This record gives sequence, structure tokens and C-alpha cells, in this order.
Amino acid sequence: MSDPTAIIIENGESVPTQLPIPTEKQTRRTKRKVLPKLLRVAGQIPFAEDVAAAYYCAVDSETPRKAKLVLFAALGYFVLPIDAVPDVLAGLGFSDDAAVLTTAIGVVGMHIKPTHRYAAQRLLRLPNRSTPPADRN
Repeated sequence: MSDPTAIIIENGESVPTQLPIPTEKQTRRTKRKVLPKLLRVAGQIPFAEDVAAAYYCAVDSETPRKAKLVLFAALGYFVLPIDAVPDVLAGLGFSDDAAVLTTAIGVVGMHIKPTHRYAAQRLLRLPNRSTPPADRN
């Protein structure tokens, strides 16, 4: 890979997709801003559980680095104050955020475990449909 600011996603096409790699500074900012924004807008977006599960997967030490990078890039887009469709537009504001997150989950979703979903449901005070984490005694 010649560009250190991108990871290559082999997508079966002749030209692979390049995704930006968030810097450590961007990753720290994303960690600091995701949950407050999510809790503020959770009632307005149908994909709040996916945002929370992606966050818990991204901060999990067992998640592979490439998966973390993809998730942090998508979560970083979610917290950006300026994006393709402003979040303040009723009905459309979060559609671009949903598309970016859906793409990221499509690429690395196999790393989002039931424990991440369970933590997301607890954060958002949703009925738990996922298995609680196993007792690690």
C-alpha cells in the first residue's frame, strides 16, 4: 500500500476501495464525542443501536485493528459538525450518517459481537435482545 492514510478493502472489483485511516487524534476526539451526541439524538435516528454497537466494537481490545479503523472512520463522520447532509434537516439530516455507518458495518460487521449489541441496548435503555456477556470468573 503506497498511501499510509488509507486502507484497502478488497471488494471483488478490479479497483479496490480505499478508506481513510483516522489519526490517533481523530480517534480520541471520536471516542469523546460519540456517546454524548448519540444520547442527544437517539430518539431521532432509527440506527442508534448500530452506532452504539459499532462504538463498543471499536473500543474493544479484541477487535482487529483494521475493523477498528473502519468503525472509527464511520463514527467520526457521525460526530462531524459539518457533513454532506446537515443533521438539523428533519427527515434527511442523518441519512448520510446512516449510509456511512451501514457501509462500515457491511465491511466489518462480523466483528460486532452479541456483547457489543447487549452493551448498546443497555446504554440506550432498550429491551435486551442480545445475550448478556458471559461471566468471566
